[in-house]
Amino acid sequence: MSDVVSDGNDEEDHDAGLSDRLIESIVAAVDAQDTDRLSELLEPLHPADIADVLEQIRPAERRALLGLWSGEIDGEILSEIDDSIREEVINALPRAVLADAVRELDTDDVVDILEDLEESEQSFILDALEDADRVAVEQAMSFPEGSAGRLMQREIVAAPQHWSVGEAIDYLRSEETLPEQFYHVILVDPKMHPVGYVTLGKILSSRRDALLNDIAEESFRTIPALRDEADVAYMFNQYHLISAPVVDEADRLVGVITIDDAMTVLDEEHEEDILLLAGVGESSLSDGVLETVRRRFPWLFVNLITANLAALVIAQFADTISLLVVLAALLPIVASMGGNAGTQSLTVAVRALASKGLTSSNAARVIRREALVGLVNGIGMALIMGAVGFWGYGSALLGVVLGLAMVLNLVVAALSGVLVPLILNRMNVDPALASGTFVTTMTDVTGFFVFLGLATMVLL
Repeated sequence: MSDVVSDGNDEEDHDAGLSDRLIESIVAAVDAQDTDRLSELLEPLHPADIADVLEQIRPAERRALLGLWSGEIDGEILSEIDDSIREEVINALPRAVLADAVRELDTDDVVDILEDLEESEQSFILDALEDADRVAVEQAMSFPEGSAGRLMQREIVAAPQHWSVGEAIDYLRSEETLPEQFYHVILVDPKMHPVGYVTLGKILSSRRDALLNDIAEESFRTIPALRDEADVAYMFNQYHLISAPVVDEADRLVGVITIDDAMTVLDEEHEEDILLLAGVGESSLSDGVLETVRRRFPWLFVNLITANLAALVIAQFADTISLLVVLAALLPIVASMGGNAGTQSLTVAVRALASKGLTSSNAARVIRREALVGLVNGIGMALIMGAVGFWGYGSALLGVVLGLAMVLNLVVAALSGVLVPLILNRMNVDPALASGTFVTTMTDVTGFFVFLGLATMVLL
């Protein structure tokens, strides 16, 4: 098989990312235990793409690949691997390879790896670090999980605020322990309080005798080490930051957060919201069957209970339905339209809450807007379904009942889509986690009750 899949231009596969053909070629090389061919396929790839390969292939293939190619796994690949399989990969690596890999990483990346490991694995990685790096990582791990202190890197570039551009350039050229990537030189006072920062571009384009204070950026902001990482990501996105110094309770400089880490948090927050809205929580394609069932079953059970609540409402009108069987055919329409309208409002509200666009100051305006949107959409749908009731089922009154139920249900759906996440947020419950179930229940129960109740009063 390897002869077939290896024909053609492999360079094109590498340039295009991970094609199915490239994955097949890698798996074929693993099956054939062809180390040379495996190296030929993997070495041109970016570390993020190699991490994707490890995530996409089967566990047995992953273990075999690591057995053949473990010596080439470096720190950057480890930092790119999804949390769901990172511990498995680390356990499969020879201890010497793992030690060399983690020594290459910045402290923030080491912290990110340590967070998901067992204590024994954490101890081994900490022992593998240089003394200074170990102290920095242990200090970062002392901050709460999900805080700026965990997110920051301890490798910083700072300079006294009274320095000139020339002094800063001479320092940067002579210093041997600078981070591989940094964007600002942070200005500090004698007590190590950050008072500003200057971009490298400004330093390189200014005269040597210019003072760093005079060319400092106006965007300067500090981040408390205990600040939630979601708030940090919001600050970076809101104020277009590239990096920001992190301070302790005494406002002393303890680290720096860069835009790549902040955007990773923002992406994770977005992904988490999407998964929670679907009721699946943290999930990965690499998760096993039992783990996936464990995460999904509780919300399916909750939905089952709420579905029975809606069924109970329908059961109260069994006599009406038995006399007008056509109502049973129309019930899904009322429920579906309400559910879709509620999901639309809910998605907008949850996203706005996460991005801090929906606050107590504008909540009333947003609620009024959604109510009006629900009313207008409801009237539009009512006119259409009224015509369906008259022309399709030969009953003008049925069309009126259907139309009124549609209007009321879409208004309720729009309101609940905003109010439910607002209430949950006020109760310090993640609105993405439970809003969907409550909104669906409200639209189903309201839709069934209004439609069948009106039908009972008007048509019988």
